[in-house]
Amino acid sequence: MGDRFRLACIQVNAGNEIGSNVATALKLIERAAADGADFISLPECVALLEPDRAALRGKCLLEGDHPALAAFQHVAVERSIWLHVGSLAVLTPKGDIANRTFLIDPAGVVVARYDKIHMFDVDLADGESYRESDTYRPGTAAAVADLPWGSLGLTICYDIRFPGLYRDLAKAGADFIGVPSAFTRTTGQAHWHVLLRARAIETGCWVFAAAQCADHEAGRQTYGHSLIVNPWGEIVAEAGEEPGVIVADIDRGQVTEARRMIPVLSNARPYRPATATGRAAE
Repeated sequence: MGDRFRLACIQVNAGNEIGSNVATALKLIERAAADGADFISLPECVALLEPDRAALRGKCLLEGDHPALAAFQHVAVERSIWLHVGSLAVLTPKGDIANRTFLIDPAGVVVARYDKIHMFDVDLADGESYRESDTYRPGTAAAVADLPWGSLGLTICYDIRFPGLYRDLAKAGADFIGVPSAFTRTTGQAHWHVLLRARAIETGCWVFAAAQCADHEAGRQTYGHSLIVNPWGEIVAEAGEEPGVIVADIDRGQVTEARRMIPVLSNARPYRPATATGRAAE
């Protein structure tokens, strides 16, 4: 299929009802498909952003029973698109909850999965506090999946702050990296753009981030500003702070060109780690 395709990122304001969230996402998927998108990316927690831990557990289902996943598989077939389901909260066979990405091909088959590795356990200056590890079981494995146009690295939200993961994905062959997110407004205003641009520059990858936006239950606020960033670190598409769709034409050739000009992946050299005193380890 060549090196070029049309990418869309969907931005939503999810609530705590799966049915209405999925209906909204499907409408935006239809809009993106009508605009010629070959590959559509959805945000983290696209089907459910439930702040109450007990309520979330009550609404979680096994992957095979999840109505959102079934609906997204159906639309992928109906529209003959690749669909990157940013994340769904799913029960594991052991009864844990995973924050899981799904990659669905145009035949409706789940061809890749990724469980969020890094848990957002923080206390912000404005009093916001999050403990994802109290709710979710962290993933243990990185993931790269084949697309018709190249290879896709899978990450989720807080993973963006761990550049080693992105470097490993690029070294494993990723040309594109997805970062579906529900970034807080506080951290988004401070860090969102620079983090996404930095990961693109460091890896020479296309980086795209479909995002949650606006106000949610229990006072949670997410930043929006879904982004598509080219391998040179330039923003080629950006959403605002309301639900919607952004689209960009992606050329894998730009990955090759960026890495030719700044070959950081091939120029990296091993080194001895420093000690706490600043002296190299023996």
